[in-house]
Amino acid sequence: MITPAKINTFTFFKLPSCWWCGVRVKTITPETCTTRVKHRWFNQNPFKSMYFAVQAMAAELTTGALVMSYIKESNAKVSMLVANNEATFTKKATGQITFTSNDGLAIKDAIEKTVATGEGQTVWMEATGINADGIQVSKFKFEWTVKRKG
Repeated sequence: MITPAKINTFTFFKLPSCWWCGVRVKTITPETCTTRVKHRWFNQNPFKSMYFAVQAMAAELTTGALVMSYIKESNAKVSMLVANNEATFTKKATGQITFTSNDGLAIKDAIEKTVATGEGQTVWMEATGINADGIQVSKFKFEWTVKRKG
């Protein structure tokens, strides 16, 4: 598995807006990835809560880190792309927000299929944002497409 430190270094160099907004991977296992981001002045909207795009970056990274991890594990050249996404916002996002995705095994299966068959695969992965009080503030769904290159 890729480590949180390696992913956070990757975001610094390849996704700097994500890094500067304070999005950090905290844990990653074969099944789950967790990111955190704290509401601050530079990532807020005019209503003094976290800007939706910052939440989207944190949510996407929870799912994307799992995708990257299984691509690396496959030792094959596999492309990854978000084809669609959906978001629901249920509470004002302030304080520290933790995003979690538990869809690691679903993307593992899709990557194994694309490596074996060469055919593209799609998987919907979900990430839920929870505040420090344990209340859900948002839920994101990302449709990831993976396809073996060459």
